[in-house]
Amino acid sequence: MRQLRRWVLGLLVALTAVGLIALQPRLAVQAKESAPPATLDSAGLTLEELANGVYGLVASVDFPPTDPNLAICNGGIVIGSDGVLVVDPFQTEALGDLLFDTVATLTDQPVKYVVNTHYHFDHTGGNPAAASRNLPILGRGPIREFMLTRNTETDPNVTPPEVIINGTWNLWLGDSPGLAQGQRQVQIREFDGHSGGTDLIAYIPDADVLITGDLLFNQRIPYLADGNIRTLQATLIQLMADYPLTTVLPGHGPVTDTEGLTIFKSYLDTLEGLALGWQTAGTSKEEALATPVPDPYQPFMFQALFPSNLEVAYNQITLGQDDAASIQQYLATQPRAVKAL
Repeated sequence: MRQLRRWVLGLLVALTAVGLIALQPRLAVQAKESAPPATLDSAGLTLEELANGVYGLVASVDFPPTDPNLAICNGGIVIGSDGVLVVDPFQTEALGDLLFDTVATLTDQPVKYVVNTHYHFDHTGGNPAAASRNLPILGRGPIREFMLTRNTETDPNVTPPEVIINGTWNLWLGDSPGLAQGQRQVQIREFDGHSGGTDLIAYIPDADVLITGDLLFNQRIPYLADGNIRTLQATLIQLMADYPLTTVLPGHGPVTDTEGLTIFKSYLDTLEGLALGWQTAGTSKEEALATPVPDPYQPFMFQALFPSNLEVAYNQITLGQDDAASIQQYLATQPRAVKAL
């Protein structure tokens, strides 16, 4: 009975999250009409210098946010002598404007590229701010299709990338700033595991900074509904091998290093272990969904997403339904309001 009570409480929290997110388009329009321009403080963002000319706008807001003007994810800024690249302009045009206004306080160089690390609304809803400045928006794979079919419920002005990149791309921004100048290159690479074939990372070699998008949730319970747990585990292993000493700007949570990647993989390993235990014990899904958050992860934010993590683990690992068709079928059963998180 106590476990059932925990599961019901978790479900109520998750449904509350769905309701709040569903209200976001209407609230966003109202906010745009009545609210003053966003500031870092009002958006719940902190500007952090990660290396010379590389910055993160780091969100401290829990999920679900209480106000559509609060940023949920992190954004990135990379400055070179010939231009600027920005990553993930948040979930509203006002927050996207704030990202570009912040760039103007850091450099006189023009923004040349806007990169979406994946299709989810909290990272792409600010794309209209880029489009209004006639800036090219880059994304991977089926990102256009996914945004136009999955984000319309939460995004009142879906603006998908015009430039689709696959494989590895190198973008050049001139020289890096500072005394130890070198070429300011941004390497764009595709990885998989979080968002159905739209994930990519941005790496700045001369600064040794990695921007992961939602391939890393640091000190946050992740959103996994259209991801693949075992693919994401393999991706994290690859990232740790390829970037062993890097500074990491995650999609959500504070700036970290490879320790953050290790902890996130340990969280996924814990889910896998639970799911294999349910398989051995013949545990029902109802019983599995009553599992409490394991002690090491109770301090994490985004706790409202934990029940869905349990269900994803049960489907993909306990039942073995981890093929693309099964994952998409599961995603289709989820409330529309959370599909674009």
